[in-house]
Amino acid sequence: MKITSDSETLAENKVLILYILSRVNKPITNDALYTILSSAVELNYFYFEQFLLDLINVKYVICYEKETQNVYEITESGKNTLDLTLDILPGIIKLKVDTNFKSKIESFENEESIVAEFTPKSENEYEVECKIIEMGEVVFEIKTMAYSRSQAQHIVENWKKNANALYPELLKTLTEE
Repeated sequence: MKITSDSETLAENKVLILYILSRVNKPITNDALYTILSSAVELNYFYFEQFLLDLINVKYVICYEKETQNVYEITESGKNTLDLTLDILPGIIKLKVDTNFKSKIESFENEESIVAEFTPKSENEYEVECKIIEMGEVVFEIKTMAYSRSQAQHIVENWKKNANALYPELLKTLTEE
């Protein structure tokens, strides 16, 4: 799709983003949202980002951090706007979204997520949290303290690189008799 100054095309793309967010009906990452959107229409990523930012600025979409990632959700105001503007979205595009979004969402949820982050508790104490998330559920979580920023960063980096090897070993150790 070629983006022009055509206000109908611009509005249609914003309504499409609201439509996808309403269909997903839960927080979704930027990548997942763009993947679903691009399966229905051809849209430049930078235009997508601008449309999303516009929707956030008018409070039709909210963005917040969840599990160390920014996620997006439609607001009540966004749902009301969607109800009023849904008819400008061509039926073929809605059909493409409806056909593709379920499989796309499932593929994002099925990906194993390895999460690690640290939070300063004082000048020389950092709480480090390491997790494995599968299908949207935390299946393993461990918290520890680090006594310098560099130590906390080192633990986070090691978890992200080695969680697939560490997790089975930790589980084995925890379940041994």
